[in-house]
Amino acid sequence: MSTDDEMTLWNLRVCVDSIEGRSVCGLAVGDYFDLVRSNELRLPEGKHFCIYALQAALPMLPAKQRDLPETDWLERDTLVACPDPEERLILRIERTERVTMRTDDLT
Repeated sequence: MSTDDEMTLWNLRVCVDSIEGRSVCGLAVGDYFDLVRSNELRLPEGKHFCIYALQAALPMLPAKQRDLPETDWLERDTLVACPDPEERLILRIERTERVTMRTDDLT
């Protein structure tokens, strides 16, 4: 297989960084989910993640999976705010591991 058949992405962890209001959804600082192998969402056993907080992070995830120029704001910014104004919940997107995948295995 040549390198033309491969691409490199980052696995990500999206973690609750802070909650300045009341946690209506039941999340706590340190709760997280992992995005691995391009599209696999994984939660720790027995845990949940609020779909509204999730939807706030979703638009950023494809960009954070890729290396971008250092001057690009998407490369530098890692924080996302949940849309619930009473919670004031902030998520942090972290790169955890670089993975190489076959392009043909992805859509």
